Amino acid sequence: MSYRAPLDEIRFVLDEVLGIWSGPEALSAAERFAELDADSAAAILGEAGKIAEETLAPLRRGSDLQGAVLENGVVRTSPGFKEAYKVLAEGGWTCVSAPADHGGMGLPIALQSGVNEVFAGACMALSLCPLLSQGQIEALEAHGSEELKALYLPKLISGEWTGSMNLTEPQAGTDLAALRTRAERNGDGTYSLTGQKIWISWGDHDVAENVSHLVLARLPDAPPGVKGISLFLAPKFIPNADGSLGERNALQVVSLDHKMGLHGSPTCVMAYEGAKGWLVGEENKGLAAMFTMMNNARLGVGLEGVGIAEAAMQHAEAFARERVQGQAVIPEGAARTGTIVDHPDVRRMILTMRAKTESARAIAYDCARALDLAKTAASPEERARWAAWAGLLTPLAKAYGTDVGNEVSYLGIQVHGGMGFIEETGAAQYARDVRVTAIYEGTNGVQAADLVGRKLSSDEGAQALALTAAAFDEADALAEAGLGDMARGLAQAASAAEEATRWMLDRPAADRLAGSSAYLGLMSLAHGGALLGKGARLLSAPEFSGDAEFKARKIATARFFLTVLAAEAPAKAAQAMSGAALLYEAGA
Repeated sequence: MSYRAPLDEIRFVLDEVLGIWSGPEALSAAERFAELDADSAAAILGEAGKIAEETLAPLRRGSDLQGAVLENGVVRTSPGFKEAYKVLAEGGWTCVSAPADHGGMGLPIALQSGVNEVFAGACMALSLCPLLSQGQIEALEAHGSEELKALYLPKLISGEWTGSMNLTEPQAGTDLAALRTRAERNGDGTYSLTGQKIWISWGDHDVAENVSHLVLARLPDAPPGVKGISLFLAPKFIPNADGSLGERNALQVVSLDHKMGLHGSPTCVMAYEGAKGWLVGEENKGLAAMFTMMNNARLGVGLEGVGIAEAAMQHAEAFARERVQGQAVIPEGAARTGTIVDHPDVRRMILTMRAKTESARAIAYDCARALDLAKTAASPEERARWAAWAGLLTPLAKAYGTDVGNEVSYLGIQVHGGMGFIEETGAAQYARDVRVTAIYEGTNGVQAADLVGRKLSSDEGAQALALTAAAFDEADALAEAGLGDMARGLAQAASAAEEATRWMLDRPAADRLAGSSAYLGLMSLAHGGALLGKGARLLSAPEFSGDAEFKARKIATARFFLTVLAAEAPAKAAQAMSGAALLYEAGA
């Protein structure tokens, strides 16, 4: 089954549901994006879709069977990766949102997100490489010295060099305070880095000539804990002043990890043996600089979940439309196909896959739009408001997007029945590849903890309550449009989310954390449901004159989400408000 880039779905969310090209909050109102409109955005996404379908998708299965290898200290990537990456780099696709003054297209993060989604859906193993470069570009743009920006940004943006980030160590996963990698001042403005880093995606490869590593390390006189962490840039090859490559730096790949999926993406154990590095930002303030990269990556990883969910759904739907098995009992008057797509439970699974994928997509693009407006809105107050909205949505986009990717891929296997457990059908690869996204860039439990901790506490729940208020408003609009069943489902979800939010604001940290994952899922149901509901309402308007099949499918999907899936909201609220005591009754 061939992957099809879901361009109609992406454009509908961006153009209609979020209205990024029209209205008072349109991105095109900003001088930076003044020349962009819906047609030019569609053309850009169309070209990205062609590359995804024709260049990347054919590599997905092969890279699973023949992954990256380490030979004599050199990482060799899967067959076809080098040529495909060249297509991305030469076309300017490695980072379309990069600043124009360093050679980028300067496009919105919302469009970058569309590119990232279709590339991940086509071949996530390869798409990870430019995704990491995107985060490094943003971190250097925000925190790098003028010299580092002038030397590294053009190379990273052009794709001649790629980026990686080096946080984790064997004894320090989520707990970055336990980092041991050392940095010594050389006396000439450079530093020597010594230590080991693990789980470094695309830490080395043969698709580009140089790899630029962002490395967290600790200076000898640094204070203990996270307040003593600094961020350094250490390239594989030390560049000369003109950007040409000089001597090899004192860093190497010790081994490649053997993973359950993403075999084409080299995940490295890196050893730094007095490697030369340059400070990014200020000494002992490296975590703040690294989080610039991580927040970018969290949205990107959420979109990886959406991309894989879309691909797994397409795969399962195609199988269900062809597989003949049994005699389905269907409602009177319904059309019969003679394939398993007739069976009610198969339809339930496929509609669940579709509805959850569309809701996760809508949340991710709302987050992307907020990140754009946080930079380009007219006033400081508006920029701050959008930054706060993006802050709330980032853990939802990352955790809900990747949870959906995992659930939808699992359901895709189930739709295939016994054939899903056979590797040759390709259904299992989606589940194996997407599994790590719930762990990347802070596990989903960390995202939930961030939501109920820092995000709720920073504004006493103002943004969270704004989310529930917007869901109530959309429920009212649905009722006025004659979509009463959807309105009731959304109002129920909004009410549950508001109740849980107010409970969280009144409880100690342990109780918040105990229910944090359920709360994140509940908020995602409410916000995703509101966005799907808005889409259905727009399509139901008499003036809509688009494709009738698209309209019918979207409205049916939104109705299923709001009347069936959103019915879980009260249960999720109960879970979110269950408190911590129950978790500790069994003792140690």
